[in-house]
Amino acid sequence: MTGPAAAVAGQPGGDAAEPGFGLYVHWPFCRSKCPYCDFNSHVRVSVDQDRWQAALLAELAHYAGLAPGRRLTSIFFGGGTPSLMPPASVAAVIEAAKRHFELAPDIEITLEANPTSSEAERFGELAGAGVNRLSIGVQALDDTALAFLGRQHSAAEALAAVELARCAVPHFSFDLIYARPGQGLPAWRQELSRALAEEPAHIALYQLTIEEGTAFHGAQRRGELQPMNDNVAAEFFVATRAALTAAGLPAYEISNHARPGAACRHNLTYWRYGDYLGIGPGAHGRISQDGEKIATRQHRAPEAWLAAVEESGHATRGWQPLTRRQRLEEMLMMGLRLNEGIAWKAFIRELDEEPENLLADRRLSPLIEEGYLELDAKGLRATEAGLLRLDALLAHLFV
Repeated sequence: MTGPAAAVAGQPGGDAAEPGFGLYVHWPFCRSKCPYCDFNSHVRVSVDQDRWQAALLAELAHYAGLAPGRRLTSIFFGGGTPSLMPPASVAAVIEAAKRHFELAPDIEITLEANPTSSEAERFGELAGAGVNRLSIGVQALDDTALAFLGRQHSAAEALAAVELARCAVPHFSFDLIYARPGQGLPAWRQELSRALAEEPAHIALYQLTIEEGTAFHGAQRRGELQPMNDNVAAEFFVATRAALTAAGLPAYEISNHARPGAACRHNLTYWRYGDYLGIGPGAHGRISQDGEKIATRQHRAPEAWLAAVEESGHATRGWQPLTRRQRLEEMLMMGLRLNEGIAWKAFIRELDEEPENLLADRRLSPLIEEGYLELDAKGLRATEAGLLRLDALLAHLFV
């Protein structure tokens, strides 16, 4: 393996506890709203691309001034559907990041993309703009399932897009959604085999969840959609992890699998509780300043965000110094998703206190005794049994 992702932290020569410093760029526009999606995404007939590019550059400049001298290890264009961005706008953001920060020589620059043919044809231009990793929203390799999920591409288009990505950029990943209503495990194993035949170095596999405010949530309330039973979904989860491990892509996070060296560096920054800047509508960030961790949040509504940036240079709607308790809870919420868990040095880095003092807690001991968490010289992590019940474990820890 060559290229930027070959030296991802956590591989030989790297430090598994080193979180890096990232930049997240939110592009909120989509061609249509998927029925399962609760992200900050919006459908618009037209977008003034020049205004949006200028606003993204302005907000980037504002936040870069609040984090001077940092070494940028990743950029992530998320959405929405950032593959709808003009490649010139993508290039402009990347060039601005080069002016504002020192870029790591092996920086990872990811862009989320839809596999419709009109967007996949632009993969080469996006690579020319500086993108070196594509994350493709395949979601299913079954045309009936794709229609159910509201996707605008076919399974054949998805596989064609994967091939175009393979030719365009050094690294790519794609997503699949499983545990769909009525889905059988044999059919899912077959779908997984078809996906693995593409020999991805990274794949993200998400169980379908019904989020409040989505079209699927409305259908569930009307009795038109019945989610998969939790016990059956757990069987899918176990079978999926086993199949991916056998194929050489073990899970490094609860939903993400990768070959050695191919883990997503930007997402590791989140899960290792590193700092990152978030620009664009609804984007969140975390910035360390003078011993504090600041949670930032941008205005969600696209037009209101654009107007605010044009008036003030940014559209910040949240600037909150986090308490020690909030920081600990965020570390647990993010870090326990990782197979590696939370390293001791991360507790010391973020909270400036020996972890034994922080974790001498009556809520922790029962979870260790019952086999849901492990605590050793490396740090704290969830076991396989704990990962199956992670939401419940976190609820217990946060009481």
